[in-house]
Amino acid sequence: MVYDLSMELIHATVQLEQPLGDGTRTVGTGFLIEAPGADGKPHTVLVTANHVFDKMPGQEARIGYRIENPDGSWSYTPATVKIRDKAGRELWTHHPARDVAAISITAPPAFAKAAIPENWLAEDATFNKLGVGAGDEMMALGFPRGLAANQAGFPILRSGKVASYPIAPSKIFPTFLLDFSVFPGNSGGPVFMSDASRRRAGATTGEPVQFIAGLLTQQVELNNERLEIGIVTNAKYIRETIDLLDNPASPVTVAAAEPPVTGARAASALEAVAPD
Repeated sequence: MVYDLSMELIHATVQLEQPLGDGTRTVGTGFLIEAPGADGKPHTVLVTANHVFDKMPGQEARIGYRIENPDGSWSYTPATVKIRDKAGRELWTHHPARDVAAISITAPPAFAKAAIPENWLAEDATFNKLGVGAGDEMMALGFPRGLAANQAGFPILRSGKVASYPIAPSKIFPTFLLDFSVFPGNSGGPVFMSDASRRRAGATTGEPVQFIAGLLTQQVELNNERLEIGIVTNAKYIRETIDLLDNPASPVTVAAAEPPVTGARAASALEAVAPD
C-alpha cells in the first residue's frame, strides 16, 4: 500500500483555538505524531509552535477533531486539552532554543490512528540524501485567520518553493524560508514534501519523496508589509522536543549563531483573532 503523506497529514492536522470570552478566539495549527513513550508503547503527541500555546492565556485549548459519519459526511467535534494547571504552569513541553511545542494527548481512536509515525520527520541527512534545496516545492497545512477548508474543519493545503539556500545541516541552519503567503493562524502547521513525480536520488523506481520538513513558525514583514515569505523550523527540533516529553535531560541541538531575517516576526496565534 502506497503511503500518501499529503492525505495522511490532512487527517492529522487540527485547528487549535481558545475562546477569549468576548466573542472572539485565538487560533493556531497543530498536527498529531505517533511516537514511542518511555514504556516503549506508541502514544499520541500534539505538535505546534510554542508561541501558539504561550499566547493562549486560559487553562484549556480546543482541538478541532473531525469524525466521519456512516453516510460519508464529517462532523466537526472539538475537544479540550488542558495546557496549564490551576497555578498557570505550562503542561506542554517546548524546545529550549526553538519555537516548537509538544504535548501528549488522548485522542479519539479514529484520530489516534491518523497520527503520523515519527519516522516521517526529516533528519539532517534527509535533505542531503534526497538533494532537496532551493526551488523545490513544499506544501503547508493550516488555518489562516481561523479559516478551515469546509464546515468539517479540515485544514487548507497550500504550497510554495524553498526560498533559501542551504537548508542543512540544522545545527547551522535551524530554519529555512518558504515562498508563500503566511497569515496568523498558520503557526504550528506542518511543512512537508510529497512529490510522486520525484524519486529518491539516483533511483528510477521506488517510493516517492515524502517527508515532514518542519513546521511553520514565522512570517517575514518589512515596514509592516508582508513579504509573502514563511519561516520554517527544521523537523530535527520537532524530534528533539518529542524526546524531551519523556526525558527532560535528552540532548538538544544548540544552533550556531543565526543572523536574524530582517523584519521577521512571529505569525502569532495572538494575532489570529477570529469570531467565535
